[in-house]
Amino acid sequence: MKPTAGSVAGFIAGVTPARRQRDADTLIGIMSAITGHDPQLWGTIIGFGSCHYRYPTGNEGDMALLAFAPRRSASTIYLTSTQAHADALARLGPHKTGVGCLYISDLTTVDETVLRGILEKTYAFAMGGGDENVRITVTG
Repeated sequence: MKPTAGSVAGFIAGVTPARRQRDADTLIGIMSAITGHDPQLWGTIIGFGSCHYRYPTGNEGDMALLAFAPRRSASTIYLTSTQAHADALARLGPHKTGVGCLYISDLTTVDETVLRGILEKTYAFAMGGGDENVRITVTG
């Protein structure tokens, strides 16, 4: 995946419902503060910074260091793994998870301090080069 040309503000303006726009603005503030990067569109994903990843299986690609997507039903926050955050997720508030995704339907219902901690840990993992399960090289 690569960043695409496009206006983040223009993209967010077209997101529905309005609550998702509000949550996107909040997530942009949090992720920008953590990474020091401006948001970029990666298709319909809003990402911050970039890296190249490679699994021991040989699968590899490019992704943002931190990213989320404002989907109609929930904000999807991309993590390297939700298992690495089990303790924090228990304290977060209402959410759902997938293998590497955190789904929040209303950001005002979760503990923002806990969410920041999860995002900081995810960013630190990427900046540290990953682990034996995935190697990460920061590219931007």
